[in-house]
Amino acid sequence: MDYYIYILECADQTLYCGYTIDLEKRVFNHNNSDVGAKYTKARRPVRLVYFEKVSSLSEALKREHQIKKLTKKQKQMLINGSM
Repeated sequence: MDYYIYILECADQTLYCGYTIDLEKRVFNHNNSDVGAKYTKARRPVRLVYFEKVSSLSEALKREHQIKKLTKKQKQMLINGSM
């Protein structure tokens, strides 16, 4: 099964990182339902600005943790392909 690590840009220009097995559905939920994360509910609309695909939950959790530890500037560099 494939997993996706993703970064969303919120309406207030903040960045949110998460993981999922269904990227399209998850982004939809962040924007349209109560299933979205509490953080993004107050910052809608959000848009997908970056994603990576990995092959295991373990990889997804490790990569999500790595990305969450980055500064906003480093995340922007990742999004822009500079990192």
